[in-house]
Amino acid sequence: MSRDRGTQRQKQDFGYRLVCLENGEVLREYMMSGANQEHGIISRTGTPDHEIEKRLPIGTRLRILPNHACATGAQHPAYQAVNTDGSVETWPRFYRW
Repeated sequence: MSRDRGTQRQKQDFGYRLVCLENGEVLREYMMSGANQEHGIISRTGTPDHEIEKRLPIGTRLRILPNHACATGAQHPAYQAVNTDGSVETWPRFYRW
């Protein structure tokens, strides 16, 4: 993740973007709204969820699909790209702008 969300200056700020369950199911009413060290802060949009502790108890693993991750990608020498047929390609990192 990057502290730069990419949308904070737009009409609608989407936070750090989509929150999903570990199986990939998107939790559309939630967003990662903040980051602090190794922790992500998840917020609910719209009405409060008073059952959150039952639906997502402490220890629940979530996936965050970021809308901006340049700082994360810059830490790797290559990228593994998965094609629609399941094959994998290695893309070397481009080191200049």
